[in-house]
Amino acid sequence: MDFSAISVLCVGDVMLDRFVYGEMERISPEAPVGVLRLTRTREMAGGVGNVASNILSLGGRAVLVGLLGEDTAGTALRAIIAAQGCAVSGLVATPARPTICKTRLIAAHQQVVRTDEESRLALQADEERALIAAIDEHIGGAAVLVLSDYGKGVCGPRVIAHAIARAAARGIAVFVDPKSQDFSRYQGATCITPNARELAAAAGLPAEDEEQVTEAARRVMRQSGASAILATRSEKGMMLVERDGAVLSVPARAREVFDVSGAGDTVIAALALAHGGGRSMAQAMRIANAAAGVVVGKLGTATADIVEVMQELDLLDRQFGEHPGPMVLATVSHAQSLRARWKAQGLRVGFTNGCFDILHSGHVALLAAARAECDRLVVALNTDDSVRRLKGAGRPINRVSARAEVIAAIRHVDCVVCFDEDTPLDLIRALLPDVLVKGADYAPGEVVGADLVQEAGGKLVLAPLVAEQSTTAAIARIRSAPDPTQ
Repeated sequence: MDFSAISVLCVGDVMLDRFVYGEMERISPEAPVGVLRLTRTREMAGGVGNVASNILSLGGRAVLVGLLGEDTAGTALRAIIAAQGCAVSGLVATPARPTICKTRLIAAHQQVVRTDEESRLALQADEERALIAAIDEHIGGAAVLVLSDYGKGVCGPRVIAHAIARAAARGIAVFVDPKSQDFSRYQGATCITPNARELAAAAGLPAEDEEQVTEAARRVMRQSGASAILATRSEKGMMLVERDGAVLSVPARAREVFDVSGAGDTVIAALALAHGGGRSMAQAMRIANAAAGVVVGKLGTATADIVEVMQELDLLDRQFGEHPGPMVLATVSHAQSLRARWKAQGLRVGFTNGCFDILHSGHVALLAAARAECDRLVVALNTDDSVRRLKGAGRPINRVSARAEVIAAIRHVDCVVCFDEDTPLDLIRALLPDVLVKGADYAPGEVVGADLVQEAGGKLVLAPLVAEQSTTAAIARIRSAPDPTQ
């Protein structure tokens, strides 16, 4: 998954998350409370700033629009955000309120107490005008808009309405993380992402089981005009309810949960990036579910990077029986089924082929290069008869079943199939991969199936070769070597 071309405009309440770590050594003589001996402090962007951090961590681009106080916390937060590579020109400095700062005191990996520094002052007219001007300045470069409403003032009615209207005029999707129980504030949003408790409060209905979540989601969709509701359900995973009637549930992977701080930020960041990159809502939800699974296994306001998300998708596949391991000598129909499942998850499917008779470092390098270009890799092997026609009598050295077992054991490979024809053209036509990989000893016009893949929107990759690595040469060396018994 490559999100490097996707820019997300993130509008909402930005805050400084401060984590103060220490050791609880004794009880205070002044009051029946523990004494925390402080050891270190960590600061990071929170609120919509954490949404932006997740977007950057996942490989996308982010622009922030929000309010900062004219104080040391605001200066520190602006520097933190800029150092991550996020655009900060949309951050509005205001003398009317302090920078929102949440300080968490942590001992033995557990939060002991949290303090909040913030103002409950309503959004001022000059702040509102500045925020709207910042949205107008940056909306033109965005592929998707995120409204992160923490109920701290930035997402006032006029700011929300203006942002959604500008996004609609440009034809870009709007994702909303809500805090208000009145979802009509988000009229016209593409997708609203409440947790189950927020959904129940907004709908005035229970949202415990899947039937209740569906009913509650449909009620708030009617109120808000949203196209979809994605409800996060903690250990139960997520549910997507779309206005056209589609309902999809994905499970969460059983794991130890260290901290749920910021998990909602990760969900909306991954969802927006994936959808902005052309994935369907269902595909984007699967990616967001995996990203959320990564961050709840970390302490504090955390982010997920794209490698971690891909690993989590693999683990989800394995836990729920969808991808128990590399498929060895799958049938064409089974390989097609795997490809369809991977595509439904928003994954890019790659394909390469060869005899792979006596495996050497050049083969491993080719497979590594192929997997670097995709999220799942199918390797097609010539059958024994096909190898014999191609290489001559005496080949292959190893039968196809043995070759398949060896190839499947390489970590870059997700599925092994075989073909009996002289070329894999029929197999490529049946699977229609997103990426077709061959060695750089081929010219683009010589690669079988390249035209089919490219016409379907895929790409051809010619991987560099490892010098002096060849099965034919290895066999020749073996045959010419002196007999050690003579």
